[in-house]
Amino acid sequence: MKKLILFVFIVIAAVELRAQELNATVNVLIPQQVMSPPELFNSMKSSITEFLNGRKWSKDSWQNSERIQCTFQITIEQQVDNRSFKGSLQVTSSRPVYNADYKTSVLNINDRDFEFQFQENTMIQWSNDQHRDNLSSVLAFYANLILAMDYDTFAMEGGTDYFLTCQTIINNAQNAAEPGWRSSEKGRQNRFWFVENILSQTFKPIREFQYNYHRKGLDKLYVDQDAAVESMTAALMGLRDVHRIKPSSYNMQVLFYAKSDEIVNIYKPRTAEEKQAVAELCKLVDPGNIAKYEKIIQ
Repeated sequence: MKKLILFVFIVIAAVELRAQELNATVNVLIPQQVMSPPELFNSMKSSITEFLNGRKWSKDSWQNSERIQCTFQITIEQQVDNRSFKGSLQVTSSRPVYNADYKTSVLNINDRDFEFQFQENTMIQWSNDQHRDNLSSVLAFYANLILAMDYDTFAMEGGTDYFLTCQTIINNAQNAAEPGWRSSEKGRQNRFWFVENILSQTFKPIREFQYNYHRKGLDKLYVDQDAAVESMTAALMGLRDVHRIKPSSYNMQVLFYAKSDEIVNIYKPRTAEEKQAVAELCKLVDPGNIAKYEKIIQ
């Protein structure tokens, strides 16, 4: 009996060591009029969930309790034929704040260039060194983006390897028929430009923000709230340089999609001087949410 118990503990420990990084919830929203029966979309949801949660995306060992909570919400707007779909993909992720019963939003991005093919009851295949199909490449891109953003919140530029993997996925997809992968596409709000920007020197303050705001700020609130908020304020002020060179950039918009509500809630009870400085900075760098930041100083 003792040997059996020992064996069970060894098996559990082994599973813990090779646990996958993502704990993704997948939702598929479909229009009222579609060609295919509901079974196809149930199969789609199951296949995508298994693709994201059932594989290792990094070389590090993760415990089940450390897996990143994330969501992939697919909104299908058009069914082109029995296997082809067009729509959008919203990806969100969060991470726990140290010594607190609170999860902070790290990524909230809405990809409006999501076109893919899917056949019921088929396993989604993926290869690191080639573009097999658009569905697997887009999903792998965002799996690595989630990791990149998460690692950046724990170590200064800690997510570089995963941003570079995202860049490799982009390079492999340059000849894909579907949009979202190329610099030449209309506008600069696609996968190519998000990664191209984040790896450039101009956008380094955003990566510095991720570390200083989360690790030196949120994670330290339980030790010294004033010092932690001071670090968060300095991190926010550093974003002014990005705005000066690249105003209204896609990367800045994505950052504030994730953080704007939290910033308002953190600074509302602070001193008048802190509130005024942060409100003015946020209204400058995130002008789409001016009304929201007014609530800080009300």
